[in-house]
Amino acid sequence: MSETTPEDTASPVEDSPGRDRTGIKIGNEKLIRVTENAARRLSSLLGKQGRPDGALRLAVIGGGCSGLQYKMDLVEGPAPRDILVHSANVRIVVDPKSALFVSGSTLDFSDDLQKGGFKVTNPNATSHCSCGESFAA
Repeated sequence: MSETTPEDTASPVEDSPGRDRTGIKIGNEKLIRVTENAARRLSSLLGKQGRPDGALRLAVIGGGCSGLQYKMDLVEGPAPRDILVHSANVRIVVDPKSALFVSGSTLDFSDDLQKGGFKVTNPNATSHCSCGESFAA
């Protein structure tokens, strides 16, 4: 029988000690994990925009064939209610509502010609549309 470690039961958003000195909530990789491929591409994009300390904002919005879709933007940093996650030496910001949908997800990047780009693998998605651009939860 395997033992449960404190990390296994950790919340994707840490409690009050999980805030930085500006009061921003600090999340962990239980909320969103970034692969090395995605981190390299994100770092490159932020560097090209002159924002090496910037972040990727990942949001879930209504739309698409299945009802929900991801929206990604490069930003300077978190807004006041955002959750900030450090993963693979990059920063991801997620608003609290979107965090409910993306908890446990992995962000990857592919150079594939047909379906390349950033892709979210989301264990909460109950279905996907055939184009792969939207999901239901």
